[in-house]
Amino acid sequence: MAAQQPGSGRGAPIPGRCAYFVERKKRFCKMIPAPGRHFCGEHGQQEENDRKRIPCPLDPKHTVYEDQLQKHLKKCNSREKPKPVYFVQDINAGFKDVAEIPEKQVPISSLSKEELDSLIIKLKKASNGLELHLQEQILSHQALQEALNDPNNGESAFKHLKQQASILGNMEKLHLLGPGRCFVEFGAGRGKLSHWVDVALQNVENVQFLLVERATTRFKVDGKHQRGDSGFERLQVDIQHLCLKKVPVLEKKKLPVVGIGKHLCGAATDLALRCLVESYTTCCDGENEEPAPKRSRTDKAEVASNSSTDKESMEDDCKPVAGIVIALCCHHKCDWTHYVGREFFKSVGLGPVEFNYFQRMSSWATCGMKETSVTASTSEDQTTDSEEHEQTFSKTESSSDTLPGILTVEERKEIGHLCKLLIDHGRVEYLQQRGYKAALQYYAESAVSLENVLLTAVPSPSLIPETIK
Repeated sequence: MAAQQPGSGRGAPIPGRCAYFVERKKRFCKMIPAPGRHFCGEHGQQEENDRKRIPCPLDPKHTVYEDQLQKHLKKCNSREKPKPVYFVQDINAGFKDVAEIPEKQVPISSLSKEELDSLIIKLKKASNGLELHLQEQILSHQALQEALNDPNNGESAFKHLKQQASILGNMEKLHLLGPGRCFVEFGAGRGKLSHWVDVALQNVENVQFLLVERATTRFKVDGKHQRGDSGFERLQVDIQHLCLKKVPVLEKKKLPVVGIGKHLCGAATDLALRCLVESYTTCCDGENEEPAPKRSRTDKAEVASNSSTDKESMEDDCKPVAGIVIALCCHHKCDWTHYVGREFFKSVGLGPVEFNYFQRMSSWATCGMKETSVTASTSEDQTTDSEEHEQTFSKTESSSDTLPGILTVEERKEIGHLCKLLIDHGRVEYLQQRGYKAALQYYAESAVSLENVLLTAVPSPSLIPETIK
């Protein structure tokens, strides 16, 4: 790149803007220089030869004056910031057994036909007895009717609205939309799902929203909803390290939690389930971080007489998870280390090796079928709103994990659906073993989204009379 003085042949910079010509962008820099200067702070070395600028050691994408480096490091936006109180390293990561994790993943395309057939036989055997055809729960909600009928919304926006309306409809069916709740949206992005929940509860008091997103997000919609007792708070943290019981608003208000998510990719779903069902619910079971002090034998009778009263008091104060409603996707991004259904896989004779193959084969249900019009339209839907559903399945992965000429498109699609079902069933069993009534259902048509499975769960003791089907 070269500096360009005003009037030297490439036109002139915008008045009041930097005179540096950015060769890569074929235009002048648009930053505002200091009064009396031709160049901005980033390109000031062009007219200040006596001061040297060097790349910032925290982020080499920007530079800083060498003689002001120490001052800059204290305020650089790329510096490591203090961890929030609800950050607990790897609290939701699960137990990592190094001996179980394969050292190297072998591309599926390098498998022999016999090895592939053996994998498919294992898959079908493990899937035997599972409900292969999920029931449809394609619902809607009045809160989105105006937006759904707005002709100004394009096709992509309409598809997202239909999915959000169905998620809210399923939440209403499970009696999860009500006062005195804290809705935790995992993988919140811009927070549009919470936005519609808030619209649906516009006349309801004592409602809190926690939007969990590890990345910095632009164009957030939750800033528009600051009314009454309803509050929106963003938690910029990876779900893997989120300890809900240490979030100040939950410590203060002690509201029952409803976990929600739209297109929560791969391992993020498992991290969210563990965050809700284990790390948060555990605190409601009266477990203490420190062991109780030793007591003498004369105190045991008193302890025994008070134990039942203390337990009842803890149960009264306990505000557990009221429900879970998560739209699933991106099974090819699942990870055995974080997967909550490992016990289920082991119970059907499968392990980490098979899991690593199945999670990659699951992409066959939605990828590599460009000849179908449904896939083309859905791919556009999923990539348009990248903050909600990021397509991370690269061309390299796609080419190495497909088998042209060995399996037909329909066969790959069927196997991919079986892989997804098997992974999701492990999640259902995980929730059932922990006292939840869990179910899988289609919440949208495949023409709206190929990732159209919704995982719902409510505590078994508090099930509504109408059973979840």
